[in-house]
Amino acid sequence: MQPGQILGVTVQPGQEQAFRAAAAAAYRRGALFVDPFYFDPDVKRSRIEHADPETLDFVPPWYPARLLALAERNDARLAFAGVAVPNALAGLDPALAGRDQLPSLKEAGRVISERATNWCALPVPTRPWAELVYPGLDPEAAYERLWRDVWHILRLDEPDPAAAWDARSQELKRHATALDERRFDAIELRGEGTDLTVGLLPTSRWNGGAFETRSGVEHFPNLPTEEVFTSPDPLRADGHVTSTKPLVLRDGTILRGLRVRFEGGRAVEVDADENGAALRARLEVDDGATRLGELALVDRRGRVGPLETVFYETLLDENAASHLAFGHAFPFAAGEQEAGRVNESGIHIDFMVGSPELEVTGVTGAGERVPVLRRGDWEI
Repeated sequence: MQPGQILGVTVQPGQEQAFRAAAAAAYRRGALFVDPFYFDPDVKRSRIEHADPETLDFVPPWYPARLLALAERNDARLAFAGVAVPNALAGLDPALAGRDQLPSLKEAGRVISERATNWCALPVPTRPWAELVYPGLDPEAAYERLWRDVWHILRLDEPDPAAAWDARSQELKRHATALDERRFDAIELRGEGTDLTVGLLPTSRWNGGAFETRSGVEHFPNLPTEEVFTSPDPLRADGHVTSTKPLVLRDGTILRGLRVRFEGGRAVEVDADENGAALRARLEVDDGATRLGELALVDRRGRVGPLETVFYETLLDENAASHLAFGHAFPFAAGEQEAGRVNESGIHIDFMVGSPELEVTGVTGAGERVPVLRRGDWEI
């Protein structure tokens, strides 16, 4: 948070107390204004139940205008992750629900790619979320347990949390550098239900840890962040993958048993044991939605994976396991001459494919196969 910046905050029901604390902290640091954006999954349910289906893809123009104004000013953004209303859209037509993309905005990918804002997404527990994660506990005990786990995941139990994150950032950057130096042509993912080869661009760059905005402000886009990621070649993904954790969309829809088959870079089959139609509807938003925009590798040295807990929140679950993302890619994860080749889309949806059994192998242009991750440990 920099003096004179506006802070835009995305908040859900049950997170109001955390928002007020964040606002007070921001003003103490010289914020010009703190602007909350509330998203209520129950209101989205009412829209899908009662509104004209032909209007569900309408987004009020001031929503993207607000985001783009923050970007133009090089302001700050904070997004509170977590589940406010589990299964808020249960019982509705998943295909119909998928037409309403909110709270996601297609302009968000561009703002991230341009590094226009210093921003951070972080988990803020709610009571309904706690009961979803720990169904065997008393509601109050579940709420306290989720706070303890989040406190640990965010390294707030360290004597100096900021220093602990700086150290983890440097560790992730070392792994990214090692991958860059190998200049792999492709990455193979092999595990139970997964046999996928993802092609890389000749100048694909691996990233991890802290980032800098275009105006030079260092920040962590996500807390926690345990991944090393790149933007793959959108035309080269072949094989099949099975998700190892439930995927929870931002409106609370839970997908279980996700299975995807790729041919020539495009997802040609998308199925799931639960709510597969909701994801298929989101993948119809544009031509790039069925192609990959991210390949992320996660080791077992982070704080999320060792807890062996499904958090039903992508921000946490994606930092427990290697993952892929449909849709928008990051031009900064490729060289200047190939930045225009990365995938473009109005969505970015991560799904987890990693596990201790997943074998990640790098393939060179000459066909040499080099172990990258085995049993969750780096091999390079």
